[in-house]
Parts: sequence; C-alpha cells; structure tokens
Amino acid sequence: MNFQDGSMYPEHQDPLVITCAPYGPEWMPADFPEDIPVSMKEQVQKAVDCYNAGATVLHLHVREPDGKGSKRLSKFNELLDGIRSRVPKMILQVGGSISFAPEGEGEVAKWLSDDTRHMLAELNPAPDQVTIAINSNQMNVLEQMLPEDTAGTSLATPESYRAYREMTIPAGPEWVEEHIRRLSAKGVQTHFQLANITQLETVERMMRRGACNVPLILTWVAIGGGFDAPNLYNLANFVRAVPDGAVLTLETSMLNVLPLNMMAIALGLHVRCGIEDNLWTQDRKAKLGSVQQIEQLVRIARECGREVADAPQARRIYRIGEFYASAEETLARNGFAPNRRPGQRGFVQHALAA
Repeated sequence: MNFQDGSMYPEHQDPLVITCAPYGPEWMPADFPEDIPVSMKEQVQKAVDCYNAGATVLHLHVREPDGKGSKRLSKFNELLDGIRSRVPKMILQVGGSISFAPEGEGEVAKWLSDDTRHMLAELNPAPDQVTIAINSNQMNVLEQMLPEDTAGTSLATPESYRAYREMTIPAGPEWVEEHIRRLSAKGVQTHFQLANITQLETVERMMRRGACNVPLILTWVAIGGGFDAPNLYNLANFVRAVPDGAVLTLETSMLNVLPLNMMAIALGLHVRCGIEDNLWTQDRKAKLGSVQQIEQLVRIARECGREVADAPQARRIYRIGEFYASAEETLARNGFAPNRRPGQRGFVQHALAA
C-alpha cells in the first residue's frame, strides 16, 4: 500500500468500515451473560444493535438454545433470514469455521470438515461474505493472552484451555480453491483472514493463476499462536506487502484490540471489534460489550476527523457483488503488478509510460 503525503488526512481516506464480531463462539454465556445472546430473537437483536451503533459488517456465528456454538446450517439460515429482515443493508459475513467450539468435554476445538464448510455456499438467504483461511495452520488463540484475560471465564478451565490451545485450521490448497469457486458461483464474496505475509503470497499466486478472480478484501489476524503478533514491525511489513487495490481490516485479541484499531483509524485502514476478540475495558475493571466497543470506535474516529461508513458506503468500499473474468483483470483491480508476458525480461510494471 502507498502512503503518500497527506495519506493520513481524513479527507483523503475512505470512510471507516467497522466490523463487529458479537457472538464469541469461544465463550459460554455465563462468561458475559449481559452481552452474549443465546435465543434466536436475542441473536437477531444483537445484529440490529450493532448496526445502529455504527457497525456495517457483522461477523456471524450462531448459538444453540443451550448456549453452545451451533454446527447446524439450518440455524445459520434462520439467523441470516432474521437479520436480513431487520437490517437488510448490513454486510453479513459468516465465519468460515461455522463453529470451532469443542464437540464435548475434553475434546479439542476444531473447524468442521471440508465438505461441511463447503456447504456455506448453499446458505439461504446467502450471506454477503464467508471468511476463509489460507494454508493449514496452528490457531492457538490463547498463546499471547495473559492469565488476566481469561480469569473467571470458561477459557480458564483446564479442559477449555487445552481445547483452544490445540486448535488447528484445515485449509489446504485444493480445498481453498474449490471453496472460493463455489462461493463465487453463488455470488458470495470471499473474505480472506490472513495470519501473515506467506498466506498473502499464496493468495497472490492463486490470483496470478486465475484460480481466485475476486476482490482482495482481507483481514490481518494478529492473534499469535501460529499467526503474527500485533506489533508495529509485523503490521508495517504486512501493510507494505498488501497491494494498493486491496481493502484491509486489522484484527487482534484482548487488550491489543483498541490500540491496533486506533492505528487502523489513523492509517486509513478498517477495524474489527466485539466480544469474540475482547471482553475487557483497557483497565480490566469491567467487561465491555460489543455495542460499547463499536461506540468507542465511532467516537475515536470522529475525534480523528474520519467519517464512519454507512451501509451503502461499506458495500462500495468492500466491492460487494464484484467478481472478475480473468487473472489479468483480477491483478489490475487489486493493485498487483501484471503477470510476466512470454519472453518479457526485467521487472514488470503496473503501467508503462506512453
């Protein structure tokens, strides 16, 4: 990405797109009963509340009536339908794991099978986006957390601690390419959740081969445990590698969320918040609900002079409904240099002088 003079002036930046993840499948309702929705009515209302607070993208998981993460696609259809009827313009982004909550006591948290996750392309009503991980990877969400982050919650129990510490993501190349193909055929945008630059490079190679003709809408997921850590050096290296036509959101966990989002606001990038990422105020004196987290970011953005995107603006920025016909078009629209032509020598360029 290019940061020219004036790039941090708010009049030169896109409006801020706020993604909220209010369902938190790693938590049990008793961890934050005031904020974790359980009934279908509560889960729909939570989406409405997040939208009214300023979030235009909803990262979506579903709970069963007993409070556990649902693995039934029928429940996703029910929630999607309920949200669509209340906030039809909100960008609905289904979490690609479906639910990584352990099946039973003592079992490891894990993503569902390849075939089951492919069924996300068949959801009805269709979401706007489904998130996708690239390259099979460790996802130890607890590695960079402190004991204070999970104190008094279900993640502090030995069983849950082991379950989430040992979690891995199955995302091999054959499955990834087929998943993107199925989502695109149904008009569902792929949202890339990337742990590091090597995964970004894999996406670029897929685009160069014509196996991924979609907008590069991505999130840098800096949660440690197989993913980048949320520090300035990793952030700067990742942002430098992202092409100019991409749309980049920053994500991390616990007390890292607010400072990283403040950086995103200043740099012209986009933000994610919600109890899936963090439960606490910065002094840990209280828990901070998803709506309160959105309101906090809206307030900070306005103090920085940066406009917060409404739903039509967010859909334009995210290029919802846009797909490409060729590798050449995909590379150009996403800001990558073109593929090398047969016999071409030297460095390739975005555009040659007339």
